[in-house]
Amino acid sequence: MNDKNVIKRYNPAERANHWVVAVTFILLAVSGLALFYPLFFWLTNLFGGGTWTRILHPFVGVLLAVSFTKLASRFWNLNRITDNDRVWIRRVWDVITKRDQGLPEVGHYNAGQKYLFWTMVISIAILFASGILMWQPWFAPFFPVGLIRLASLLHALAAFVLIAGFIVHVYATIWVKGTLRAMTCGTVTRAWAAQNHPGWYREVGKGTK
Repeated sequence: MNDKNVIKRYNPAERANHWVVAVTFILLAVSGLALFYPLFFWLTNLFGGGTWTRILHPFVGVLLAVSFTKLASRFWNLNRITDNDRVWIRRVWDVITKRDQGLPEVGHYNAGQKYLFWTMVISIAILFASGILMWQPWFAPFFPVGLIRLASLLHALAAFVLIAGFIVHVYATIWVKGTLRAMTCGTVTRAWAAQNHPGWYREVGKGTK
């Protein structure tokens, strides 16, 4: 494709950071389901058995927390909720049905992406904090049993929310054609930018050669 027809959206460091978060999340989701529900215990074979799954799960969790913290710091300001975002959310059905007349102009991220970002921030913070409380044998012995049980419940709820959010994220990436290219090649087409993020395109696209 002619370079004049594409715009840079993410640099290599941002894409690498994103994929580290994605891969560690998948590993945690699979290992977590294996440990949480007996029906999925066979998945522990992917990690070398139940014992290794229990050992590796919290360490991978720390890696996710660190990598996501770095990712969140990169995009924190771009995900601030505005009045336009609240209008966009109220009219989300119009967005889905492509009746975009009168909708607020979308910038670098739309409101759906922003709310998903903050859902991830909160969920991962809960998962990390509760995971520390539950981590045997390093930290759990220092906390009362009641607190650990509460942490287990919060851990499961936050994991459910995050897995649901991940599914929505993947579906939206596939549904909006051309989106995946941003995190594989780092660029998007001008047509994609103008249609899906006109505010961002107006700011950076027209001056890109």
